[in-house]
Amino acid sequence: QVQLVESGGGSVQTGGSLRLSCAASGVTYSNYCMGWFRQAPGKGREGVAIIHSDGGTSYADSVKGRFTISQDNPKNTLYLYLQMNSLKPEDTAKYYCAADRGPYDRTWYRGCTFGYWGQGTRVTVSS
Repeated sequence: QVQLVESGGGSVQTGGSLRLSCAASGVTYSNYCMGWFRQAPGKGREGVAIIHSDGGTSYADSVKGRFTISQDNPKNTLYLYLQMNSLKPEDTAKYYCAADRGPYDRTWYRGCTFGYWGQGTRVTVSS
């Protein structure tokens, strides 16, 4: 059973930085995709960044050059990170960690179908 738990959200001013973390237990299959999505108030969910098990990454145009996705795998628990720099008010949203191959709210994004989701962590950027 895959479980995803995000942390690291908060409130910052424009130009500030935050680092989101996701502890992903149960992602024991090979050739996985992990990703970050976000949903702003009153808007639909959008993809932010993905990372493959081989380290390949892909970003939404709106965050390229400002956000960096990375992963770490000590002691058989996969950790996913999203370093967010130069934050803008339009980055305000609830951010979700996601893993592929699950059955829940299946969403295709940049070649991967995500079906496991965390509970989300809120990011607020004030001007």
